[in-house]
Amino acid sequence: MTRLLLLTGKGGVGKTTLAAGTAVLAARRGLRTLVMSTDAAHSLGDAFGLGATGAEPVEVEPRLWVQQVDAQRRFEASWAQIQGYLVSVLGAGGVDPVTAEELTVLPGAEEVLALLELRTRVLEGGYDVVVVDCAPTAETLRLLALPEALGWYMARVLPVERRVVRALKPVLTRAAGVPMPGEPVFDAVERLHADLHQAHQLLTGPNATVRLVLTPEAMVVAEARRSWTTLSLYGYRVDGVVANRVFPAADDAWTAGWVRSQEQQLAGVAESFAPLPLWRGEYLPAEPIGTDGLAALAERAYAGSDPVAVPDGEGPLRLEPGPEGPVLRLALPLAGREDVDLARHGDELVVTVGSYRRVLALPASLARAEVRGAAVADGWLRVRFAAPVQAAL
Repeated sequence: MTRLLLLTGKGGVGKTTLAAGTAVLAARRGLRTLVMSTDAAHSLGDAFGLGATGAEPVEVEPRLWVQQVDAQRRFEASWAQIQGYLVSVLGAGGVDPVTAEELTVLPGAEEVLALLELRTRVLEGGYDVVVVDCAPTAETLRLLALPEALGWYMARVLPVERRVVRALKPVLTRAAGVPMPGEPVFDAVERLHADLHQAHQLLTGPNATVRLVLTPEAMVVAEARRSWTTLSLYGYRVDGVVANRVFPAADDAWTAGWVRSQEQQLAGVAESFAPLPLWRGEYLPAEPIGTDGLAALAERAYAGSDPVAVPDGEGPLRLEPGPEGPVLRLALPLAGREDVDLARHGDELVVTVGSYRRVLALPASLARAEVRGAAVADGWLRVRFAAPVQAAL
């Protein structure tokens, strides 16, 4: 099964360089490796000294391929039919065609389409490892939340819309004065959802993890802490932290000041993110460009450990038996009781952490079970139910 490794972090922390270096090490250990980017900045090719790369994977050395997704081509394959309908609706309202086309471009299209490309490459089965250079943290979190959010819409809203439009299409078209969507539009939405759902299953599977990249600075570390919590909320496993651009020891006063400041931050990182491994990527005398420079950076950062090893342990969502009934456990590392809001709506559990929300569809055995209590402690949200365990997540 293909090993999936996503690297993300605040913009400017060096995640592209580390993603590229991680991929080089994997390839040089005999694994067929693809490194691809979901970042609209597309600097992955620059890290290898290639400049722009093509839409298809390019082999840069034995067993190592690099790809920057062709968003336009993917857009035409996955969104064009839906966009065509939206353009016709805006046209009926008097919007000129060029403006209508601009208004119907999918927000975050490049990141979403890169997710579909990732799915395609994994299903092709030609790679042992796929390393993903993700967009900066905020964009990545929105991207990774999308498949499940779209799934809620597909399960509850789309079937009703489809039946209503099928039954009342002539009346609705005359009354609204705009064209109603036809079956091909609904089919296109369903295909997009199915592809994103499959990508989500791959990314939350046992061979997929996310790795956080940071620099030893207070604001960057604070964002990485929040990211760990939010990624766990959405069901993604974080396998470690890379502290990048660490100053080596030096005699001059200016550098020594930075070293002391960074060591304080690194001590806090080691404590906050335990038991996750913490790797260090030092500043190098020259910018790491090309496969040898990238490999040297990654070798020093990982210090001999396997950069693509699959960590032990279960996923962040579990259903376990308890003395009085089943307990649903969701990992929320670093979150306190005051950070979490919990609500029950029918067969769904709505968990909100800060500005992020996840709607969990409960398994059949708990769909009608009474919630007896909930608590946040030791990095876990525990929700106790009255019913006996009959099914697992």
